[in-house]
Amino acid sequence: MPHPRFSGFGLGLRKPHYADFLETAVPVDFVEVISENFMIPGGRPRRILNQVRARYPVALHGVSLSVGSAHGLDADYLGRLRRLVDEIEPLFVSDHLSWSRAPRFNAHDLLPLPYTTEALDIVCANLAHAQERLGRPMLLENPSSYLAFAQSDMTEWEFLEQVCARTGCGLLLDLNNIHVSAINHGFDPLAYLAGLPLDRVRQIHLAGHSRGETFLIDTHDQPVPPSVWTLFAEVIARLGPVAVMIERDDNIPPLAELLDELDQARALARHGVAA
Repeated sequence: MPHPRFSGFGLGLRKPHYADFLETAVPVDFVEVISENFMIPGGRPRRILNQVRARYPVALHGVSLSVGSAHGLDADYLGRLRRLVDEIEPLFVSDHLSWSRAPRFNAHDLLPLPYTTEALDIVCANLAHAQERLGRPMLLENPSSYLAFAQSDMTEWEFLEQVCARTGCGLLLDLNNIHVSAINHGFDPLAYLAGLPLDRVRQIHLAGHSRGETFLIDTHDQPVPPSVWTLFAEVIARLGPVAVMIERDDNIPPLAELLDELDQARALARHGVAA
């Protein structure tokens, strides 16, 4: 199935800004929501999402697909996601290169994978099943990580390239995650970008992070830092039409502050295209 392209700038829709998006004309081209927050039909969140959807295109971004689970995907989860997709008709449906579930266990977190042939087979089988069940291609987001597996026999970017080639999925490129992992593991973020199939990128996340005692932590509770803006300036000129958004999950500022960051993204994108 072909991957749709969308050129625009958006924000993650969060509760403090619901009224802004429902009652005013917010200058964005799309919004993104966390899929799991809107899966219950008929409730207030779903009604709000439909009202927002009547005004703006919506991307669905999941955190619970658990594409790395060796026992397969949750059929009930996929069914609820399919019903949400059919109702909202989103721009994109995305999730993370991670796992969170095993039989009788749910970590409620995005756990890392070893980059091995065995893990690659599992991820590709699960992702192909999800795309078939949803009736559309998905986007897979690169993770942030704080440890590496000794068993890994390929890099993260090589792993993602293989997943794209074998499943036909697209990429959601989180530039903050690349920076966080590059600092934590000591690799070159530009080498990471050079190893990705950039023609598969359909969406970009821009976010911030925090510094722990030992690692950078992907908290998404800070403004986009200069290091991430630098990566964005490097990559945006190499891409075709792409959806770019500011992602803030905690320490939510007034909407005007996020719109200022979005204007900075627009300016950098204009410069990159012109260059």
